[in-house]
Amino acid sequence: MVFDFLRQRAEPEGAHEVKASATGPVVAHVSAGRVAWSPRDTVSLTRQAFTGNPVGFRAVKLIAEAAAALPLVLQDAERRYADHPVLRLIAAPNPGQGRAELFEALFGQLLLSGDGYVEAVAGETGVPFELHVLRSDRMRLVPGADGWPVAYEYAVGGRKHRFDVTGAVPGICHVKAFHPQDDHYGLSPLQAAAQAVDVHNSASRWSKGLLDNAARPSGAIVWRGVEGQGHLSAEQYDRLVAEMESHHQGARNAGRPMLLEGGLDWKPMGFSPSDMEFQKTKEAAAREIAVAFGVPPMLLGIPGEATFANYAEAHRAFYRLTVLPLATKVAAQVGRWLSAFAGEALELKPDLDQVPALAAERDAQWARVAGAEFLSAAEKRQMLGLPALEEPGDE
Repeated sequence: MVFDFLRQRAEPEGAHEVKASATGPVVAHVSAGRVAWSPRDTVSLTRQAFTGNPVGFRAVKLIAEAAAALPLVLQDAERRYADHPVLRLIAAPNPGQGRAELFEALFGQLLLSGDGYVEAVAGETGVPFELHVLRSDRMRLVPGADGWPVAYEYAVGGRKHRFDVTGAVPGICHVKAFHPQDDHYGLSPLQAAAQAVDVHNSASRWSKGLLDNAARPSGAIVWRGVEGQGHLSAEQYDRLVAEMESHHQGARNAGRPMLLEGGLDWKPMGFSPSDMEFQKTKEAAAREIAVAFGVPPMLLGIPGEATFANYAEAHRAFYRLTVLPLATKVAAQVGRWLSAFAGEALELKPDLDQVPALAAERDAQWARVAGAEFLSAAEKRQMLGLPALEEPGDE
């Protein structure tokens, strides 16, 4: 930088400290220092990768909103319900949220932290009155002597509330992503994408700094004294720094000519090859973030080589490989939890026949199953995910 260069020239000779270590000359080298990565806790990752990064924000929103918008069906071994207390609870889980808002919050927490927690406000018997999604960064699992959870502690505002889960039906449904090294908490996609997020954010800050400098690379002010002096006086140096900061930095001073006097000369520095690679590095980091979340880069508007032939194919792959597995897993666990309250063996799952992105695949599957004459009606219904016929022999 310009000021670092001037400070080096303004320092008197002999002012630098001399290393006392015998290994100092061995390890001395020019380096940018140790890489500074952002913290890996849930709060920091959420701030860096969701609220502070457009790629991470859009990837989480795209998955959470798509999964929450999937229509759900409730069925048992005999029939598919059009009306049931569990369906009514899911349709209106609490006074402040509907079904889509509740599941969007649950999917968002699961994607950001690897864990999702749903609280049931239960009455004396039967299906709960309300459902609420709790923040993952405020929840702590309390393991018992055998390692299995016996309670969950929710901390907010300096107070803690303990949820006992040793009863027949726990009041907390804990949905977690797979984590190979943790028995109690899930692994968030943000953990895998954390380094790419840091690179992307650093590249954005570098670009912002360049724009503030009128989109020009920096240069160096060289001073050649008329009588061969090698250093500026302290007063000259302070005056030069003040003038540069007040008259030649920032976007509002872009294009303002610089008046140099007393042997000062401006040496502009062009873009180095590493500077020119910043945009490519940023795009590569954006693709890595999208890959970690399972979102085709094409859907996020990230430039680069197109993996899919067209947008429709990418959209279909997004639903098939990312949205449906996540929604099916969460719906199955929430449905199993609520069926314990209801005292029935119920199955909650997405209705694939109402997903527009999968219409072509479902039409082909229906035609293939319907044309299989060697299958009975019960077998065809089972292959299509439908419950058995209500009455034996009813075609």
